[in-house]
Amino acid sequence: MKLAIRHTTHYAFEEPVVHALQRLRLVPKETQGQTILDWEMLYENAHCELEYEDQNFNSVKLICVEPGAKEVTVTCKGEVETSDHAGVIGQHSGHLPLWSFLGQTDLTRPGLQMHNLAREIGKPDEPGVDFLHELSAHVAKRVAYGKGATGVATKAEEAVVVGEGVCQDHAHIFIGLARLFDIPARYVSGYLMMNDRIEQEATHAWAEAHVDGLGWVGFDVSNGISPDPRYVRVATGRDYRDAAPVTGISFGATEQMLTVNLEVEQQNQ
Repeated sequence: MKLAIRHTTHYAFEEPVVHALQRLRLVPKETQGQTILDWEMLYENAHCELEYEDQNFNSVKLICVEPGAKEVTVTCKGEVETSDHAGVIGQHSGHLPLWSFLGQTDLTRPGLQMHNLAREIGKPDEPGVDFLHELSAHVAKRVAYGKGATGVATKAEEAVVVGEGVCQDHAHIFIGLARLFDIPARYVSGYLMMNDRIEQEATHAWAEAHVDGLGWVGFDVSNGISPDPRYVRVATGRDYRDAAPVTGISFGATEQMLTVNLEVEQQNQ
């Protein structure tokens, strides 16, 4: 499947910026089942200072906002060809060892409610794909998909207590529980083409767990499936903070309004 993507991020600052840096993880990965045919990034009132590959093999661009700017626009566009591997990415690679994905982070660390959830599920005799699908389904059953109850800083335990969250929360809960069962797990940010529309509401997030004999396998808790050709992997990490599309700091601009426009459309082969 060939997918055309256009992703625009627009900042409007209340006051002119004195200094601002933004870290962007917005370049899709070259992985099994995914080939980048074309990709470019355009900046208005900003320029790229540095490009590097981080510890998770994510492509990172550090951009500097032009002094005095009150608006900044970052546009990503390109085409990605995907194929169906039933969510299987393959064996581990990267600068971080596999065992590093067993350790909990602030966003994934289980509390009382997640430990209770783990007891409901029960420790598996064989922590394979079937068990991980059961784990995914149980998380979706206990934490309904809904917007407004959580934010980007919400921890997995907090989302379980609330009983509602978005794809980021589902991914963090799944990751935290998988690690409780000694299964390496990681966070994925990327794009998902919805079948009923071209304009998407936001970027998407899901989880991957490492299965003996298969390697990394994806699980989208929010949609109850493993990723198919409609998914585009962009960045991975131990949690959202490692894979966030945009992070940064600014001085001289106390308020900012962020607008994101995202289009994902299937192209004729």
